[in-house]
Amino acid sequence: MNSSILVINCGSSSLKFALIDSASHEAVMTGLAEKLGLADACITFKHDGGKQTALLSAPDHAAAMHAIIEKLQQVSLLDSVKAIGHRVVHGGEHFKQSALLDENAINEIERCIKLAPLHNPAHILGIRTAIKEFPSLPQVAVFDTSFHQTMPEKAYLYAVPMKLYRENSLRRYGMHGTSYRFVAEEAAKMLGKPADETSLVIAHLGNGASISAIRNGKCADTSMGLTPLEGLVMGTRSGDIDPSVFGYLATERGMDITSITNMLNKESGLLGLSELSNDCRELEEAAAKGHEGAKRALEVFAYRLAKYVASMSVGAGRLDAVVFTGGIGENSSFLRAEVINQLGFLGLKLDAAANEACIRGNAGRITAADSVPALVINTNEELMIAMDTAELAGLAK
Repeated sequence: MNSSILVINCGSSSLKFALIDSASHEAVMTGLAEKLGLADACITFKHDGGKQTALLSAPDHAAAMHAIIEKLQQVSLLDSVKAIGHRVVHGGEHFKQSALLDENAINEIERCIKLAPLHNPAHILGIRTAIKEFPSLPQVAVFDTSFHQTMPEKAYLYAVPMKLYRENSLRRYGMHGTSYRFVAEEAAKMLGKPADETSLVIAHLGNGASISAIRNGKCADTSMGLTPLEGLVMGTRSGDIDPSVFGYLATERGMDITSITNMLNKESGLLGLSELSNDCRELEEAAAKGHEGAKRALEVFAYRLAKYVASMSVGAGRLDAVVFTGGIGENSSFLRAEVINQLGFLGLKLDAAANEACIRGNAGRITAADSVPALVINTNEELMIAMDTAELAGLAK
């Protein structure tokens, strides 16, 4: 078969992978190792329409990588792997684009641990494991933050003493950049415009959610900040909140910084508002049955998102289209309708039938012919990582 790229997305307790054919851009095999660190750690493979799950020989990332190699050997795909691409959440200001990995690059990623303590250590572990298992193959890091490095100073600076930026790298970085880059290019094609002449507001909505302003193909602003906590209401994250909450809760409830930070990241958002679930599908079903908490959570989520669409239009400069992507963005016709119906003053008018049709992988326009376009586009971060890897590894055709 053609040469292929192995895409690795390493989390603290998981390892997600995809084998992408570099010619067809199709995923030949995908899989997920989960519960790493626990006795029942397992890995699931999807290949040729089938699905197989097996326990790992050991509950760690090395065992997961060994299992992937064994599976690729079993189905005669291992020799097709010509390069490895790694998703890395935080590249700080050093990485403005994807990079070939060497010891210097890995050291720079390690220096960004303070900016992403929950993510970068796992990425480094995955990178070092993959280098050990595939020592002769080129390996590439693709950063969530790099797409946002085109933001102007007025968008990324916090209004705090400048020495905190100069000495401690305190600024807004943004996440989901690989998704935004892919979706922005797809949106330009759908609109029939060159990417560098297209200005968009794109909402990447999943359990983690953010929104970005794209001005002439480049990021001009985004909602996530130093960490993924800032911005929209998310599954378990609060999004924007008054920083004085820390002092208030310390006084009123005796909570410390760690416990408040944990609450804002893991117990807030849709889960905290609904007192039911962080899963949008479950909340929509419960709201339809009259659950007040579910209705409240969805209402706050939609209102805050609509406000952000309006504010990001300033960064975009004009509005060629609003784009929805990510698990919720691609599948929740309910929330898309709620948001668009609050944005009539920006010239958006929902096409209800088109909106209902854009679920389960169906993409397209969901607004009326005389409306500013709103689009649903299915993101493909793995393909973007594979394409960057192929280019940097000298495999692109």
